[in-house]
Amino acid sequence: MYRTNTCGELRMTDVSKEVTLAGWVQTIRKFGAITFVDLRDRYGITQLLFGEQLNKELEENPPGREFVLQVTGVVSERSNKNPNLSTGDIEINVHSFKILNKSAVPPFTIQDDTDGGDDLRMKYRFLDLRRNAVKKNMELRYAVNRAARNYLHQHGFMDIETPFLIKSTPEGARDFVVPSRMNPGQFYALPQSPQTFKQLLMVSGYDRYYQVVKCFRDEDLRADRQPEFTQIDCEMSFVEQEDIIDMFEGMVKHIFKEVKGIDYTAKVERMTWEEAMWNYGNDKPDIRFGMQLLNLKKPSSVYTSKKDQPGLINGAGFKVFDDAETVLAIAVPGCSEYSRKQTDELTEWVKRPQIGMKGLVFIKCNADGSYKSSADKFYNEEKLKAIAIAANAKAGDLLLVLAGVEERTRKAISELRLEMAERLGLRKANEFKLLWVLDFPLFEYDEEGNRWVARHHPFTSPKPEQIATMINNNPVIDNAADYLKHPYANIKANAYDIVLNGNEIGGGSIRIYQRELQERMFAALGMDKEEQQHKFGFLLGAFEYGAPPHGGIAFGFDRLCAILGGSESIRDFIAFPKNNAGRDVMLDAPSSIDKKQWEELQIKPNLK
Repeated sequence: MYRTNTCGELRMTDVSKEVTLAGWVQTIRKFGAITFVDLRDRYGITQLLFGEQLNKELEENPPGREFVLQVTGVVSERSNKNPNLSTGDIEINVHSFKILNKSAVPPFTIQDDTDGGDDLRMKYRFLDLRRNAVKKNMELRYAVNRAARNYLHQHGFMDIETPFLIKSTPEGARDFVVPSRMNPGQFYALPQSPQTFKQLLMVSGYDRYYQVVKCFRDEDLRADRQPEFTQIDCEMSFVEQEDIIDMFEGMVKHIFKEVKGIDYTAKVERMTWEEAMWNYGNDKPDIRFGMQLLNLKKPSSVYTSKKDQPGLINGAGFKVFDDAETVLAIAVPGCSEYSRKQTDELTEWVKRPQIGMKGLVFIKCNADGSYKSSADKFYNEEKLKAIAIAANAKAGDLLLVLAGVEERTRKAISELRLEMAERLGLRKANEFKLLWVLDFPLFEYDEEGNRWVARHHPFTSPKPEQIATMINNNPVIDNAADYLKHPYANIKANAYDIVLNGNEIGGGSIRIYQRELQERMFAALGMDKEEQQHKFGFLLGAFEYGAPPHGGIAFGFDRLCAILGGSESIRDFIAFPKNNAGRDVMLDAPSSIDKKQWEELQIKPNLK
């Protein structure tokens, strides 16, 4: 027996017991003839006391940091207790030890405040995983996984695995492809999601399916993106949108309770996609704080609202506003005393390439009731006051205004809103706010290709009352400039996203389940009958055999874990993540394959 106990379980009630522990050496401290060693395993740290009788043996066979050590001794009460350790009241008075394995000097210190940078820790990820901070992330990930599975099991869901080697149907993100040795010149694709399989399972009568499943997308990476990621993938038959929302709102609340001890009793807010875009500039708004957008110039796009106030800036001769496609403002609370240096810094911030604006206009709503602006040459104090009132700005607030092309300006002011909230401490990691965003457009218009594309995916159903609009209208657009007037521009999807603290953690829809409507959807996306049959003939055929009404949702499991763990990056919650170039620096993958493998696959390498 290598151990009778773990390094995290012994307490004062175990004093005088003889125990055997095994683990890794965290630290070694010598005090004359006495040596203290902190022994670490997955469960915690226990202090070991090596007395005088072991001195000679320690000198002959000294353990070092990260050595694998086995000790036997008696549990004793510590004289200098450590309240920061769960085992801090006791220590082991060692009477024998054995070095099970030696360790080279680690490339970085195995502790929370490590001296290892990201690249070094990713190269030695097996060592990084020993650190307590990373271990806590893995424990949280497991807790979220367990809580979700328990909830779904209790509600009658069945865990069913689906294939990883499937047919490539390029749309959306790029597929990862896998050559087939047994079928030369042909390729499998790795699934971007199990979408069609879970729909087929509904046709098969498995009315409540789920899977915690790996998905794969060949796309550029960032903090919240990996080439392989995990979804909690779910589907239900004989349901409407409200059934899905009720079921999976319950699951998220269950996870909050089980993992974070949070009893989320507040009513989860809902807003339409249009309201989200009008008021926050994006379709996954962080609603933990205000600063809603004010549109000061009527746009020529779908983002229009009764709240728009175009008359407030018209006719002033200010070319920055007059020549802009749109002008958007936010009121930042309590910042009217910003100095010139601070407003200049904000101006430079919005000019950064990733934001892409040419400048920033500000209006200070001073505490004494006066108004000052960087554009007050064109707008008198009465006009500035009217703009401030329309933006719900109060005395002491700072109004920030961006102008330019519609899409870029809306995205930029959305980012500026989040940046100001971050600076003001309004985005607290331990505060959680859920939101449902509903009624997305079913289609987006691709100007370059002069065609419609699916906003979510081509299996999403339109709202029931708009099915006739889709069936009875030709999707062809005669004049690209008039696409907003086409009936398809106003069709809403029977789709829903659940948002947590400004992050989309899940999204889904009620699916198309009739062959005629699915064929019509494919046709709207520019697929002829032959292409439909080639790519999705299996699904269309299945719909002829009694497909039930069904819908589902998929949660970004890695992202949910990161938010609950207070991190910006999902990499912190993945055991073996890739870097920002999509490489596994520990394995040195991807890498080349040998000549024999090329020959077996009957593929010629592209040697340059």
